[in-house]
Order: sequence, then structure tokens, then C-alpha cells
Amino acid sequence: MVELKSYSREEVKKHSIEGDAWIIIDAEVYNISTFADLHPGGAQILLELAGKDVTDEFYGLHRQEVLTKYAPRLKIGTIANEEPNIKAVEPGALSTVPYGEPSFWMGFHSPYFNESHHQFRVAIRKIFDEIKQEAQQSEDMGKVPSKEIYRQLGEEGVLAAQIGPGPWMQNIIKKLPGDVKPEEFDYFHELIAHQENARLAAPGFCDGISSGYVIGLPPVFHGGSDALKARVVPEVLLGQKRICLAITEPYTGSDVASIRTTAKRTPDGKHFIVNGVKKWITNGVFSDYFSVAVKTEKGITMLFIERDENVETKPIKTSYSAAAGTAYITFDNVKVPVENILGEEGKGFFVIMANFCKERWYICAAINAGSRGIIEDCFKWANQRKVFGKRLIEQPVIRNKLASMIADLEAVENWHENLTYQMSKMSYFEMATQLLGPVALLKFKCTRAAHNIADHASQIFGGRAITRTGMGKNVEAFHRTYKFAAILGGSEEIMADLGINQAMRIFPQDSKL
Repeated sequence: MVELKSYSREEVKKHSIEGDAWIIIDAEVYNISTFADLHPGGAQILLELAGKDVTDEFYGLHRQEVLTKYAPRLKIGTIANEEPNIKAVEPGALSTVPYGEPSFWMGFHSPYFNESHHQFRVAIRKIFDEIKQEAQQSEDMGKVPSKEIYRQLGEEGVLAAQIGPGPWMQNIIKKLPGDVKPEEFDYFHELIAHQENARLAAPGFCDGISSGYVIGLPPVFHGGSDALKARVVPEVLLGQKRICLAITEPYTGSDVASIRTTAKRTPDGKHFIVNGVKKWITNGVFSDYFSVAVKTEKGITMLFIERDENVETKPIKTSYSAAAGTAYITFDNVKVPVENILGEEGKGFFVIMANFCKERWYICAAINAGSRGIIEDCFKWANQRKVFGKRLIEQPVIRNKLASMIADLEAVENWHENLTYQMSKMSYFEMATQLLGPVALLKFKCTRAAHNIADHASQIFGGRAITRTGMGKNVEAFHRTYKFAAILGGSEEIMADLGINQAMRIFPQDSKL
């Protein structure tokens, strides 16, 4: 560990040649003599700035995390009688950037959130912040989340927090972030959990640790037998096993009724033999369990299937990281006990539709949080980036783009909170039926908002927005992957149509102009 000393600016100026080069960044002194040749941008640019205060130049090219990474081995001291002006973000810290947090965390009043939610957000953010570096490395390398991280998140209650309130909270979960009591846990806590996961800014990795069980486990605890639930639910929530939802096929996406995977009873009536394929199944590559939509002689049915030698999963290359484990799955004469029916045979369509409502609500939480992170990045960049002799934020066109982005997000965020409140007052059946249309329309609007936000952000960051590293890496990733939210769980067009069709079900026949 280098002993830090105090230097004058005149002293730093003396160290301005190759082999003896110092720089100042925000009143702190760094010795870059041996680092210059290792600098990804080349040694020349660093040596040209040696002996100078390069704060503006640094923050015009690099994110704060770069300084955090290299400071321990390059920082040698501070400038005498000066204090740093820029505060490094600590794990779990809330943003102070305008609109960088939902309104309650920006100091506004809320009818929905309280101190329990505040403590929960800070605690779960700290957990995610501590794995952020590994998450982004895994994202870049296409490496699926490790079993160790998955177990850690299970033991700390993070996995359970993304499933929502229910009896499993009292019977299985002993710990939740922020010391929230299981009986206090509500859908607003869950909303926060999804938002904080999305803040990792590693879309594939985020889906790798969340998407599979968030949509694959509910059919088990809402439709599985008591014996099945007693075995599987604790394994998944505690991070010991992984599960995914397998509905979509090469032949059909949103048209669930057209699936072709079959499940035929054995002569003794004790098992099904499952044959068919599924495609674009998030987490399928590494899942141990599968909640699968099949066709039996009685119609669409949901089955719980365990991985064995007759279940083959192959990775699919998508627009985002292989860390999500997106798979093509082949079921080849897979033998499944009839006790593994989820719900009732022939009534799987309702299980699927009920699950879709919650899945779409979750997708809204994730895409809104992603949008908020991009807005925060744009606000910071507009304040620190200088062009034509002034900051970007001083350009009216940039302020107009920020205004459009913020207005889009705040509108859907408030709608989302309102529907979350409705969920808190409804049974699972009521939620799945009464909120099916509103949640569909919300998802449609959230992804339209994300489309506009991604577009404006790309223009604000310019060339950096199409570069996978550096200042605009989050914008590049968001622009490349926001379409997942616009397609998965039901495309925008299907959502818009579904929302209106559901409204027509309750349209008063005696209403005329």
C-alpha cells in the first residue's frame, strides 16, 4: 500500500516527462509513470497531460468506475489544502441526480412506500452493487451466473424477494434484505427487487439470475401438488436449483393455443411421454427444472419436468449476452409422472395466462429501471461533456431530449405503481383476470417509452453510444437489448390489442354517444 502524501500543484508540474509522469484528478495525485504504456488509449495521450490537472479530460473520457479500479495502485497523494469535489458512489448509495431514482427516493411523498421499502432498497442495492463487477464481466464473456452467486442470492433472500408475497415467505425464507419481516413483505418490495436487479446494467446476466425462476416457479406454487411444492419451492428460492418457463416454440410465440409439444399417457396411466421442442427459453441452458406447456388428450396442460438424459438444451445466440442461457430445448420421449401436472389437465391455458400477467408486470419493472439508469447516465454526461466551449446541458436540444425521456418514464412509472397497489388488494385470480388488460397496456407503453429513451440517449452520447466499452457502454447495451422487453411475454402489438379486447369485455352495452 502506497503511503499517501500531500503535494503542491507546483510539485506535480515537475513530473511531466516519460518515466516520471504524475497527474491530478479532482485534487488527488496519481503516478502514471509505469501505467502509461498499459493505457488502453496509448501512452501519448497520457504523457501530453503529465504534470497537469486532467479532471475535465478524465471525466470526458472515462466513467467513475475506472478511477475506482486503478486508484489503489496509482494514487500517491492529494493536493495540499484542497478537497475532492466529486464523490465516489458507495455500494448501496442512492442517486442524487434529478430523476435518478423513483420520486419517493428523491424526497417526494408517496401513498405506497414507507421506511421499510427505503431500507429494503438500500440493502438490496448494496448486495447487487457488490456483485456488479462480476455481473458485467460475465455479461461481456457470455458466462452464465455462477452457482455460488445464485446460492448467495438465495441465502440472502434476494431470489425470494423477486417472487413476491406468499406463504413461502413465512415457511421457507428466514432472511430478507433490510431485515424486512416476511409478513411485512409486499408487492412494492418485490417491485424494488426487480428494479435493483436491472440496475446491474448487464441485461443478459440480469435475466440469467432472475427471469427463469420468476416466471417458471409460480406455476409450481400455484398449481403443483403439496409434495411437489414442498420439494421444489425451497430448492429454487434458496438458490440450490434453477427453473425456467418453457412455452414458446419455433412454430408459435404469442399464439399459445398452437403449441405442438405433446404429452401422451402411458398404458398404465401413471406417466406422460413428452415429445417436442421449445425455443427462446431464457435460462433453459442451465436449468434443472422446466415448467412446460404441452398438449394432452384433454388440451393445453402445464407440466413440471426435471432435466434428464432425454432433455437436450442448446444455446441460442441472441442480441444480448449468453449469460441469460437462452435455449433451444428438445424433449425426446421424456417420462413425466402424472402427479407433475400444474393445475388441472386441459386447463393449462389459464395457468399460462395467469402467469403472463405477473410476468408482464415484472418486465415493466425491469425495463423502467433500465430506462431510469439511462436517463441518469445522460444527465451526468450532459453536465460533464463539453463541446463548442460549453457543456452539453447548455444546449436547448439536449434539454429537450432529457425532458422527453423523463416525461415518458415518470408517466409509466406512476401507472406501474398504481397497478402494483391494485395487486396488493387482489387475490391471484383477481389479479390475473382484472389486471390482464391494464398490465398489457402498461407493458406496451413502457416499451414504447424505452424505445424513445434509447433513441434520445444514443443521440446524446453520439459515437460512444455505439461502443460496447467506455462512457456509453450502458446506452449501447440498452439500445441493443430493450427490444427483449418489447417482444418477450407478448409483443407490443399483441399487448395493445389485448388491452383493448379486455376493455371491450366490460364495455357497457347501453353506452352510446
